[in-house]
Amino acid sequence: MGLLFIIPGMEETLRVDGKAVLVKDEELLEKLKVKERKPLLGIGVEVAECFIHCAKAFKRSHLWQPDFWEDKETLPSASTILSAHSKMSNQDVVNMLEESYTKRLY
Repeated sequence: MGLLFIIPGMEETLRVDGKAVLVKDEELLEKLKVKERKPLLGIGVEVAECFIHCAKAFKRSHLWQPDFWEDKETLPSASTILSAHSKMSNQDVVNMLEESYTKRLY
């Protein structure tokens, strides 16, 4: 698997490549508890490579420069994107996201 970590305040990113492993260790999962909610399963990474990625791609894309961003109103909403890729109606997706954000954030 490959992971790309965006580091607040830095243009460079941290890249980690390796093999994903499912973690079922109760003692470890207990340490990952947030607001009394313990994950049912974890994903670990057996790291093969870990390095800082230069910022050239972000600089060329102007990703961190709001003046280059599309107008939010011209972009599809998350619910529109998800409903287009599922068999759920847009309203069902809106309801699912709202419930997830308000009742299952942790």
